[in-house]
Amino acid sequence: MRMKKKSTVMIAEKSPPAAAAGADNLQGGVTEMFTLVAGSVPAGLGATAKCGSLWQFRATADVFPSFIPKEVERIKDPFARKLATRIERLPVQVSLNVLLLTVKRITFNEVGMPFSREYENYRFLDIKSHFLKDPVMQRGTVLSKYLWIADVWEHVGQMLSSSNSCIMSSCVKPLSPSKTSPVVLLHGFDSSCLEWRYTYPLLEEAGLETWAVDILGWGFSDLERLPSCDVATKRDHFYQLWKSHIKRPMILVGPSLGAAVAIDFTANHPEAVDKLVLIDASVYTEGTGNLMKLPRAVAYAGVYILKSIPLRFYANVLAFKSISFTRSSDWTKVGRLHCLYPWWEDATVNFMISGGYNVSSQIQQVKKKTLIIWGEDDQIISNKLAVVSTFAEFYTSYPSL
Repeated sequence: MRMKKKSTVMIAEKSPPAAAAGADNLQGGVTEMFTLVAGSVPAGLGATAKCGSLWQFRATADVFPSFIPKEVERIKDPFARKLATRIERLPVQVSLNVLLLTVKRITFNEVGMPFSREYENYRFLDIKSHFLKDPVMQRGTVLSKYLWIADVWEHVGQMLSSSNSCIMSSCVKPLSPSKTSPVVLLHGFDSSCLEWRYTYPLLEEAGLETWAVDILGWGFSDLERLPSCDVATKRDHFYQLWKSHIKRPMILVGPSLGAAVAIDFTANHPEAVDKLVLIDASVYTEGTGNLMKLPRAVAYAGVYILKSIPLRFYANVLAFKSISFTRSSDWTKVGRLHCLYPWWEDATVNFMISGGYNVSSQIQQVKKKTLIIWGEDDQIISNKLAVVSTFAEFYTSYPSL
């Protein structure tokens, strides 16, 4: 079922996600980055032999949305091309909390101070007081700059709170609604809805109302006015999209880091979720690890590597057995297409230094029926913890089931 991994599905248990699988607790920055980028390889290959038999590398005269990078024309994968023609941008209201959080983060970035989660609930006057108390700030010109920026953003925050701000957010919408719960597909780290190019048509064939949604900061949304791209903002953006456009409890599908997105979202908005499907779940990692400690200049250098063709190509080679050079090259183009937007580097660095997803403590809060799927020969995220959780901890935690 999962295109990202080698071999077949091994585990499928219906249970609360406390029995869900986790991932290695990676600490080395390079290892973390490679593990993250592997989330951008496509999901769904192997679900049916029909997909493989139709692979012909023939470019057709597809009409793509104007906002998709023009490099999409170079992609030959017919499934990627077809799904790309259906990507559209929907208006998603930005909540006041997201706007103010973005303003606060910009304030700290402008003055060169690290923005940690403890400041998220600070009022702007509290931030100003924090600046005043910081011994580093007790220098005339520097202190004046800090106070001036705090005052400016106080007024900007007030203006934003009364504005009708929205983000034009990318997704693939269902052709028609159904009476059953909609299926909403998330993607992995630094990826896009094109990750589902092989699975999406099969779900539609089965008569399911299917959405493929781009997580804020990745994919093909318009981020020219870049918001904060930390976990809280990603969650709120997805909630606003659900509230405005999906509107019904959904079957939420999360592969790799998308599983962490799904857990975090469900823990905070249980009313929006009917059931969960977690595929090769990366839910026990401690955020972005050492990456959040990198100086900004080093973080941008790392992101440049993350975007590079050699790294993306190698991720495909590692993730698939017997993949041809031609196909791997084409999938590399698909996987990095969204990286060609001018705001991609800023959005990715913003997420990395914010700490990323750390959802292990939220797993027990989720009480939704969950389908857990794992690749038997997963070379990216170890399935060892999945085996332990499913066959031992599951029965320990839920002896009455």
